[in-house]
Amino acid sequence: MSEKDHDGSLLGSQALVQRVGIMVVLSSPSGAGKTTITRALVARDPALMMSVSATTRPPRPGEQPGRDYRFMSAKAFDDVANAGGFLEQAEVFGNRYGTPREPVQQALAAGRDVLFDVDWQGARQLRASGLASPVAVFILPPSRAELERRLHTRAQDTVAVVEARMAKAASEMSHYAEYDYIVVNRDVEASIAAVQAIIVGERHRRCRLPGLNEFVRRLSGAG
Repeated sequence: MSEKDHDGSLLGSQALVQRVGIMVVLSSPSGAGKTTITRALVARDPALMMSVSATTRPPRPGEQPGRDYRFMSAKAFDDVANAGGFLEQAEVFGNRYGTPREPVQQALAAGRDVLFDVDWQGARQLRASGLASPVAVFILPPSRAELERRLHTRAQDTVAVVEARMAKAASEMSHYAEYDYIVVNRDVEASIAAVQAIIVGERHRRCRLPGLNEFVRRLSGAG
């Protein structure tokens, strides 16, 4: 497969037509397969990068600063937040998480697409950030029974935790109508392909090609 096929650009990697980057949001209830799909998308598409969140929690074993999270003190996090430096932020179990604005801005300006693994609340904040209009994809499980089975087969949560996640899933899935695209994850490879197709299609939208007028003008012999 050529680099042109990988990046999905209108005219390949030589940037014959200038393209602005896309914010791609993936959300799902726990156990629907979002993490697996996200990792595969980034691994297979060199034009797609994962947004790295900042957090005030300490690193866990094996986590690397800058790859898994941007680890910050509570004061440093507050300073960035007060300066409007986060596109979205939330507090989870006493720890704060946020998406730094500057690296996303730089990536989009360079024509790279940025993938966000956030919940529906984070997706709302990204829409309201004013940076760009995100392409929002919600991943659904094929059935309630299958979602419960997947959570149990993880073998890392107690029965009580699985029950709590199932209850939370119902709340999360009630926000599906806020998303542009829905992918039902019956088969993970098919779901990866579906999200890839969405991203490639969005890259070809005329509104994302600010250099198109000049390119067509040259094609027409006007200059």
